[in-house]
Amino acid sequence: MGNRDTRVRGIAARAGGWSARHRWAAVGIWVLFVVLAMGLGSAAGTVELKDSDQLSGETGRAAAIAEDAGIEEPAGETVLVQGRDAGVKATSTEFRAAVDAVMKAVEGTGKVTNVTSPYDTDTISKDGRSALVQFDMRGDAETAGDRVEPVLKAVEGVQKDHGSLLIEEIGGASMNKTFDDAFGDDFKQAEYSAVPVALGILLVAFGALVAALVPVLLAITAIVATMGLMMIVSHIQPMDDTSSSVMLLVGLAVGVDYCLFYLRREREERAAGRDPETALRIAAATSGRAIIVSGVTVCVAMAGMLFTGIATFKAMGLASLMVVAVAMVGSVTVLPAVLSLLGTRVEKGRIPFLHPDKRRKANGGSGNGRSGDNGSRFWTSVLRVVLAKPAISLVVAAGALLAIAAPALGMKTQNLTLDQEFGDSLPIVKTYERVNEAFPGGSDPAEVVVKASDINSAEVKSAIADFREQAVSSGASRGPVEVKVHDAQNVAFVYVPLVGGSDLDKAEKSLEIIRDEVRPATFGKVDGVEAPVTGQVAGSKDFNDQLVSAVAPVFAFVVVFAFLLMLLSFRSLTIAITSIVLNLLSVGAAYGILVAVFQHGWGASLVGAEGVGAIITWLPLFLFVILFGLSMDYHVFVVSRIREARLRGLTTRDAIQHGVVTTAGVITSAAVIMVAVFAIFGTLSMQSMKQMGVGLAAAVLIDATIIRGVLLPAVMALLGERNWYFPKWLNRLPDLSHDESAEAVSSPPPPAVEGERVGV
Repeated sequence: MGNRDTRVRGIAARAGGWSARHRWAAVGIWVLFVVLAMGLGSAAGTVELKDSDQLSGETGRAAAIAEDAGIEEPAGETVLVQGRDAGVKATSTEFRAAVDAVMKAVEGTGKVTNVTSPYDTDTISKDGRSALVQFDMRGDAETAGDRVEPVLKAVEGVQKDHGSLLIEEIGGASMNKTFDDAFGDDFKQAEYSAVPVALGILLVAFGALVAALVPVLLAITAIVATMGLMMIVSHIQPMDDTSSSVMLLVGLAVGVDYCLFYLRREREERAAGRDPETALRIAAATSGRAIIVSGVTVCVAMAGMLFTGIATFKAMGLASLMVVAVAMVGSVTVLPAVLSLLGTRVEKGRIPFLHPDKRRKANGGSGNGRSGDNGSRFWTSVLRVVLAKPAISLVVAAGALLAIAAPALGMKTQNLTLDQEFGDSLPIVKTYERVNEAFPGGSDPAEVVVKASDINSAEVKSAIADFREQAVSSGASRGPVEVKVHDAQNVAFVYVPLVGGSDLDKAEKSLEIIRDEVRPATFGKVDGVEAPVTGQVAGSKDFNDQLVSAVAPVFAFVVVFAFLLMLLSFRSLTIAITSIVLNLLSVGAAYGILVAVFQHGWGASLVGAEGVGAIITWLPLFLFVILFGLSMDYHVFVVSRIREARLRGLTTRDAIQHGVVTTAGVITSAAVIMVAVFAIFGTLSMQSMKQMGVGLAAAVLIDATIIRGVLLPAVMALLGERNWYFPKWLNRLPDLSHDESAEAVSSPPPPAVEGERVGV
């Protein structure tokens, strides 16, 4: 026994052993940690991201000027009055009466201010068929959607009285209300349904209610604890709703996966005839170690988001990193304690015909051998072919993935416009299109935030007048260019409708003219004047530019550190290199699917999507970080099992066969859970959420099948003993391998195996 104890030298094995011996203490510490984290977080409260934090470049500077000046722009609303027939013009008596009725109706609600007539502001289209009545909502712009309903009803009332005209309202408040009504519960329902879906799949995987509940409960407690930690950390790095949603998504995925790896290994060892204590010790030393290696790698990948310099990404990265770390710690500490407490009761609530024992008997198995060795007939058959013809398997599988990845070479990223995001599913989208057609750029004008020491000085007034004139004469805008001056703060807002409207490519060209030609020629000639340009088009461009500049450092950080972790954990240069290459291939295939489906529209209808011509700006980098991290779950788990078998004396070929087949069941279950959870987000109405869900689900599916089931064994079979190549000059590097095997922790190993290093 003493010899056995000295062999168990890994962190995971020691943590698991301590927890199993001090079961109630381990459970109590975990519960206390979760309660304290949530309690302290609730007491501290959450610091939300501000506009000036989220935006970058000029858009961020413009938001900062407004915030520093204490100017809160109200939620602006617009009512489009348009003749249904070409003959109905804004000069007609009926048209004027409708405009007057709209102004009177909205003012009568008491919810609006600054109502302007199109005849005073010259917001009448060139063809004379359309006019805009503009006004602001009273109160906080962020909550204006809660107060806009009476205004919408007032406009609807005017529409009923003027059938020959089209009278529709659009603006920040009305859009927020429409989206909340249509999709407000959409995202939350997806989040809430993720847990039942995961539980259902675990019931099928384990065939017992208690065994299925344990991973879900641990994942939920990890998520709850992380919510509290996020509140505390938000005082250093502000958080937003997006980071919370991503945290839940990642936390559920890795939390369930880690428990699944651990629990399945413990079950497997008991099925092989080990006593519960030994089975738990083996699971701690093997699967526990794989969980730590995988968890640290995922944390490193998530940390890559911190290098973007974009507050939203930094918030998502920190939230994801924390939930992975918490789930990892819980899996190697409280999980062994819970399993030790439950003992054989983990099999309680068996479901007929779903329990592994029933399935083995139905397949003619004895139920006494290792479940993994008897387990996957499908993957055993696949492995037989792959190992018999590894070169052909490699060429076919890699060729297929490269073909799938090929469309990614033409990837186009941009912030999706309203019609791209929601299609024709909402009437307000049609209103948006009509406004943009009649007043190009009018629904989303560029905003120039002018700050000066004296905004009413002759020089500044002249510059503003010149800017308004040149914005139109340069061809960047068709006008009208409006100005709103805040005398007390010495700040002015200049609103410039950009030629191009909802066509972002054309609108960005107009934006370049404003920034690079019109602004220097006007405001640039006045000393001490700042004039950053913001707005939807500017925000999209600045955000895209910053993401593009962040791609190289983020990719380099994630790849280099993942390579080093694999190198130190497996003490093999070959495995470290192949791990990175295979993961990059998996990510590339996911990119290719995204571009094919959402940019080109190939098969888009199969997932209820549309070919919108572009990928949402933030998704490629987000997918790379998430997928590169999560794919390490499977890779570390499979390679750890292969290395474990090799250390026991199996040939590399037999070790590959053993490692892939014995992990096939757990990886299939884990992949099905991830694919199902991610696919739920692919059912949401927003195209950006569909893109995220489909991209994540497709990548995990590819990773768990083609990568781990075909490419990995084919590559390792071709490399043979070279898989374990570790140059002598690298021996000075820290050794994080902690090689453990079932034999090492269950009985004293033969002296020849003690501390063995397999290498070439």
